[in-house]
Amino acid sequence: METVFFYLRIEDWAEFWWVAVGLTGQLAFSARFLVQWIMSERAGRSVIPVAFWWLSIAGGMILLSYAIYRLDPVFILGQSMGMFIYIRNLWLIYAEKSGRAAVL
Repeated sequence: METVFFYLRIEDWAEFWWVAVGLTGQLAFSARFLVQWIMSERAGRSVIPVAFWWLSIAGGMILLSYAIYRLDPVFILGQSMGMFIYIRNLWLIYAEKSGRAAVL
């Protein structure tokens, strides 16, 4: 296990679990591109499914919590700003489906 800790640049089990959280967030965040690609291939045109935005929120929130734990201001800023975009896109999608205007 010392080798794993060395390559992950961690010193204890608490750090190990935070790295696991960060990797989980990155996997969720990356999965959105796979979903988008598959849906676009099926449709024969560029499509951004609702699952893309939900995976963006899930991955973004997990990565934001990891960035806050690591106290990385660049990572925190990048992930927190994206959350507004992801939430707004879902707001617009659901407003359109319900026939309402999506005014902020």
